[in-house]
Amino acid sequence: MAKKRFSETEIIAALKRSEAGLTYEQIGRELGVSKHTISAWKAKYGGMSVSEAQRLRQLEDENSRLKKLVADLSLDKEMLKAVISKNGWGS
Repeated sequence: MAKKRFSETEIIAALKRSEAGLTYEQIGRELGVSKHTISAWKAKYGGMSVSEAQRLRQLEDENSRLKKLVADLSLDKEMLKAVISKNGWGS
């Protein structure tokens, strides 16, 4: 079965419905996810507004991009060190 990615708006709306009295099982049945997924959403997005959740997603994406950039630069540095030591250009 294909995995559907829910937007922050949909997640926050589901959590608001749980605060209104619906159980995780009922919400999960309507959305097609397990009660454990709803619980994980509550742990991550509980008490947030939609704008805060969207900002969190943006920051996570930026953090991921920066981590990849640092990894690439570290690899380049190590390759250059290896070339320098191999050719005897080092001091």
